[in-house]
Order: sequence, then structure tokens, then C-alpha cells
Amino acid sequence: LQGPRYISPVPRGGFVVSEECGDVKVFMSSHKLFSSLSSKYGHQFGNPAGVCVDTEGNILVADEQHRTVHLFPEHGAPICLVSTGLQRPAGMACSSSGHLFVADTVENCVKVFK
Repeated sequence: LQGPRYISPVPRGGFVVSEECGDVKVFMSSHKLFSSLSSKYGHQFGNPAGVCVDTEGNILVADEQHRTVHLFPEHGAPICLVSTGLQRPAGMACSSSGHLFVADTVENCVKVFK
């Protein structure tokens, strides 16, 4: 890993880690590297920060530089879930009821999205 920042467990075992170098890595339960999101999806991160995984196994990534949150499904293209209203998204959490919590460090608050 190069500058690991945020980490989240994956429901089926394993974990996902954001890196300062601009990538997000997915590891299997055996702790072996499974994939790189930038390589798998051809996605260019600015500065990935908070990561979380929803109940369906989709990986969500907050990008501090681009001020966005993207969802990375197991199959298919990334989806931008939040493109406005964030100043510097950092830590994130997904609830089992479908809510997304994003800490915004510039506005000193937690924003909740459905």
C-alpha cells in the first residue's frame, strides 16, 4: 500500500483501502490483493478518502479533490452518487437502511444522503 488512509470491511470477507497516491485497493479475506478500482474501472481518482461497502457489496468512495462520492458496483460502470454539496468529503459509512453518511471536514458536519 502507498499511503493508506481509510479502510472498510467487505460483507463477504476482505476489506477495501483508499490510498493517498490516488487509488483504492480491494483485498480478499486471505489479505491478498484482489483488485485496484482505478485499474478495474479505468477511473481517475483525485484524492480518494473515505470508503464504505453497502449491503449489496458495492464499494463507495469519497474523493476529496473532486468533491464527489462514486459507487463502484461489482459489475458495470461507476456511478456518481453525490456531485454537489460537498466541500471536502472524508470518512463515510453506509447504513443497512440505505443511508450514506459523509463527514465534510470543511463544513464541520456529517451529511446524510438517501
